[in-house]
Amino acid sequence: MTISIKKCTLEDLHKLQEISYQTFYETFKDQNSPENLKAYLEKAFSLEQVEKELSNISSQFFLVYFHDEAAGYLKVNTADAQSEVMGDDSLEIERIYIKKKFQKHGLGKYLLNKAMDIARERKKKKIWLGVWEKNENAIAFYKKMGFVQTGAHSFYMGDEEQTDFIMVKTLT
Repeated sequence: MTISIKKCTLEDLHKLQEISYQTFYETFKDQNSPENLKAYLEKAFSLEQVEKELSNISSQFFLVYFHDEAAGYLKVNTADAQSEVMGDDSLEIERIYIKKKFQKHGLGKYLLNKAMDIARERKKKKIWLGVWEKNENAIAFYKKMGFVQTGAHSFYMGDEEQTDFIMVKTLT
């Protein structure tokens, strides 16, 4: 099994947008209305939005490859790029997105470990993320990896308000 990782640059903009769109659609299409899903995808993963996020010095993206094929990515945030005020000792995992055909190959764990390595390198005390309350597989995975739910926040899928659980892991 060959897994590799590459830090994204602006040269990866189109590939990152394509993977973002595909993975989000695959994961959430069955639980959301087509209208709300389309509205979210067009807003969150427009070329302009992805470029803006990729250009933010407080965010980093990493493409993960499985047998030399782009399989997904990780996005981490620090400082003011975090989607919630969690303090300077925190690193947010905003996205771990894996294409459906590459799931169950350990890529999520690989990317989570990468995020923890980044947090430790930057002397962060905790990592955190938001996960949709109905994404039971992801919640179970994060619990298994040592995260605990500490709160919740709203997430808008089009015009529908949804709830994300905030899960935190303290680093040692």
